[in-house]
Amino acid sequence: MSSTTTMIGDRRRQALERAGSARRHPTSRRDVRPATPPPVHFYVIAVVVTVFVLLGLVMVLSSSSVHEFHNDRSPFGIFLKQALWATLGVTGLIVAMRVPLHVWRRLAGPLLVGSCAAMLLPLLPGIGRTVNGAHAWIGIGPLNLQPSEFLKLTVLLFCASLLTTRQGEMADLRRTLRPVAVVATVAAGLCLLQKDLGTAIVVGAIVMVVLFLAGTPLLPLLGVGAVGVAGATLFVVSSPRRLDRFTAFLDIAEHRDHLSYQTWQAMIAVAQGGVTGEGVGRGASNLGDFLPLAHSDFIFGVIGEELGMIGVVAVLGGFLVLAYAGMQVALAAPDRFGLLLAGGVVGWLAVQTLINVGGVVGAMPVTGLTLPFFSAGGSSLFVTLCAVGLLLNVARNVRP
Repeated sequence: MSSTTTMIGDRRRQALERAGSARRHPTSRRDVRPATPPPVHFYVIAVVVTVFVLLGLVMVLSSSSVHEFHNDRSPFGIFLKQALWATLGVTGLIVAMRVPLHVWRRLAGPLLVGSCAAMLLPLLPGIGRTVNGAHAWIGIGPLNLQPSEFLKLTVLLFCASLLTTRQGEMADLRRTLRPVAVVATVAAGLCLLQKDLGTAIVVGAIVMVVLFLAGTPLLPLLGVGAVGVAGATLFVVSSPRRLDRFTAFLDIAEHRDHLSYQTWQAMIAVAQGGVTGEGVGRGASNLGDFLPLAHSDFIFGVIGEELGMIGVVAVLGGFLVLAYAGMQVALAAPDRFGLLLAGGVVGWLAVQTLINVGGVVGAMPVTGLTLPFFSAGGSSLFVTLCAVGLLLNVARNVRP
């Protein structure tokens, strides 16, 4: 027994001596740990997003320049705005990636309150701008800012933070499911108040993904989802015009001259692209006469026409690679907040891409959502890149 006690005492004394040496020589070699490089998924996400942003700028220029020129405007006007937002977005990505995740957790509440308050600004006369029937924009000089894009990000941050704090209380629905459902209801309600159903659907999808990953019991989670679907359905049927537009995709040929005109033209554009496409800048859709909003909501039709099946497969494949790499990052996240945050970003991008592409090819209703990284829309591009920055933030903290 005495020999064992002596051995433990010797080891403790040696540990104390090493600690004292480290304090006296903080830069000694034994205290310098080699930096572990980020995992491969970090670089996969960075490369895919970089290619998407650059290709998106090319497609925005191709789809808007001729139409703008024919309307006596600068052929580079929309492109330059998008390039400006891309630059700001890259800056936001770097900031989101570099700021420690615990700081984002502390800011989640104030950011959510600020974004909810900003959602009321588009409804104020003289400040708000209406585009395609949605009162969802704020006019700042020549630029339009869409607060609902920022709301997606702040809802994700808040829900991930709350469910991380209450990790051990997932069975107590009053402490977990109820507050998250209230936040989702308020956020979606503000979107519907602006007549922006598409963003409300994405917000609901983000919340459902985060709740699922957090371990919410399945039956209550399905109940919340059913309530959300019922609310969206009620909103659609409350207006005969909105109902007609929402259900027009069920018979596109019948409504191709009015309600489904854009979808019909987008389908024609994709079909005309063939295997290799017409070539960048050579598609008829960039004239703007056949496919309105070719540079925005329906840019996937331009991709199909000008890049062909090869371009379509490459773009969709890129989104699949991005989703796979993002989920691998989420599953390997160093903590619960990173898991929920990364998973929420992946769910957000996947759902928004699915809805946009589905609307363009006539498989789903058109909701006015942009195609991430590609569609012209400054707020959308900026916030999407910030969300990718948070995803990369989680990825760079993953250790093998």
